[in-house]
Amino acid sequence: MKVLKPPQSGSSAGTTAGRNRFGQYERTRAIPVNPNSAAQGLVRARMSANSAAWRAITAAQRAGWADLGTSMVRSDSLGQSYTLQGNQAYASVNNNRLLCGIAVVADAPGLVTPPALTGAVITLTSASFSIAYTPTPMPAATYLAVFASPQRSAGRNYEGDFRFIKLSAAAGASPLVMLTEYSAKFGAPVTGNRIFLSLVAITLGFESGALITSAVVS
Repeated sequence: MKVLKPPQSGSSAGTTAGRNRFGQYERTRAIPVNPNSAAQGLVRARMSANSAAWRAITAAQRAGWADLGTSMVRSDSLGQSYTLQGNQAYASVNNNRLLCGIAVVADAPGLVTPPALTGAVITLTSASFSIAYTPTPMPAATYLAVFASPQRSAGRNYEGDFRFIKLSAAAGASPLVMLTEYSAKFGAPVTGNRIFLSLVAITLGFESGALITSAVVS
């Protein structure tokens, strides 16, 4: 239900408040789904390992991460900007490094700003799924991470549920083929359904802004 009131986000009692492109809304609070999938377990294991490692580094190292966090800007669900705390910066960088298969770092690195993708052309049928992206190849030490939605109605034009599907090779060249990986997670693409994609470049653990796009299965 759309409402006119000061911006709010989160749940209280049986009501959840949020914001979408139409403005503030309230809805009945729903219990989150917890499928305990293998992918979910892997993410939780990374977070647990990095949380333990954060406690083990020195005070000087934690101060370095706190300084780095002040330069790492994010947006919350209300569209407001904020910077990261030291432990958040540590987890963000090292979770991404683990995703890319590179070693975690205890000392805060210098800030890296990966270039966002400038374009993506999706080929999507019931028997093929690939992304031709620019720039190509990706810059040195940069990976393309693809997050995708479950299959939706073709009439849908907004998506908030993106899950990791595939990572390109470092400095990988276009196109990136992902039919097998997507089908393993969400089933084979069905003609007439829409699939949303969030495409993120990752360099040494730092993320670019996401390129959000979608295509209808032909």
